[in-house]
Amino acid sequence: MVSTVLASTLARRNIHYGWVVVGATFLTMLVTAGAMGAPGVLIKPLEDEFGWSTSSISSALAVRLLLFGLMGPFAAAFMNHFGVRKVIVFALITISAGFIGSLFMTQVWQLLLCWGIIIGFGTGLTAMVLAATVSTRWFTKHRGLVVGMLSASSATGQLVFLPLMAELTERYGWRTTVLFVCGMIVVAALVVLLLMRDRPADVNLPLVGEIHVSPTPPATKNLNAALASPLVILKEASASSTFWILAATFFICGLSTNGLIQTHFVTLCGDFGIVPVAAASVLAVMGIFDFFGTIGSGWLSDRFDNRWLLFWYYGLRGLSLVYLPFSNFTFYGLSIFAVFYGLDWIATVPPTVKIAADRFGREKAGLVFGWVFAAHQLGAATAAYGAGLSRTELSTYLPAFFVAGAFCVLAAVLALTISRSNSTDKAPAMAH
Repeated sequence: MVSTVLASTLARRNIHYGWVVVGATFLTMLVTAGAMGAPGVLIKPLEDEFGWSTSSISSALAVRLLLFGLMGPFAAAFMNHFGVRKVIVFALITISAGFIGSLFMTQVWQLLLCWGIIIGFGTGLTAMVLAATVSTRWFTKHRGLVVGMLSASSATGQLVFLPLMAELTERYGWRTTVLFVCGMIVVAALVVLLLMRDRPADVNLPLVGEIHVSPTPPATKNLNAALASPLVILKEASASSTFWILAATFFICGLSTNGLIQTHFVTLCGDFGIVPVAAASVLAVMGIFDFFGTIGSGWLSDRFDNRWLLFWYYGLRGLSLVYLPFSNFTFYGLSIFAVFYGLDWIATVPPTVKIAADRFGREKAGLVFGWVFAAHQLGAATAAYGAGLSRTELSTYLPAFFVAGAFCVLAAVLALTISRSNSTDKAPAMAH
């Protein structure tokens, strides 16, 4: 088997195979980030070709974001039952099916089916829960850094793909962009099949930072029991004040990131006379700064109080969103926004995962974070539809940005109310 031989070769050079798994996971999340971001440059072409309103298109994108989040806890359960590699490959096939089906759509309900339900389901299986699962299964040391790297893959997906997708759409039409995304998904699927393994024990290695090989926990033999496990964990976690605070702050995180900026920023810039390629390039600049900001956040989360990290991240994000309408959408104004907003776009993920793992334990962390991420996507879906409705009814997106900025300030305050340790939490039975 390729992975076993490669693991042995790397071990002789004192390199853990876990970093190869991180690389394969990074590529998967990079490509699915591109798939998730694609509709952001396709709203206007769909309006022009089919005459659909922004609110109608946004409703399909809101469903996609909602399923993207709600699948999180069950994705963790599927990974525990079927294995990470099988779940990732199935997810990539599902995403491709949704995009290919959209090539033939002529009605809004078909957009809802392809981009909302099918792609939402597929991308939900490879969401941030995948990052949490891989980092906790393969790493004890450097776990925060790994979460930061994998979270940054979303930013890199925008950096690599969005300007190119905008250019392809402008030159050759939106269907060419869809085919490009499908090609990238095929590449990612082949890499996963070749290199991905579920746990360190599969290649006879300990976790990074440990000495002894940990035995593989028995997989749930009953699929119904596996599907019920997220609900069991939710019942246990819901007794914890930490869980509810993380869920509330992550709802606001979704409200102020992919539901708002990733979905509507290109169209917003178009309302101020900025062409799609230029607007997508601003997103790419955000991606550059978020890449370093999120990796830096992972490094910081291993060393400092994660509650205070969340306070600063949400606070700065809120101020940047309130600033955006006053930027006049000039080159310099948008550049300032791109730097400050980009630095902490996904920087909230490593501290949130770290708190979840510390409070609820390694094996439960993926499922608990899955529910927290579901709250994130509820917020994203709210922003995706709400901002589209604002543009349709009020002819402007700007109220949505003021609301999101105010909620970010609230999230900053909420982060500091998280208890310092398990001893003051309401669910000590879940401590690890």
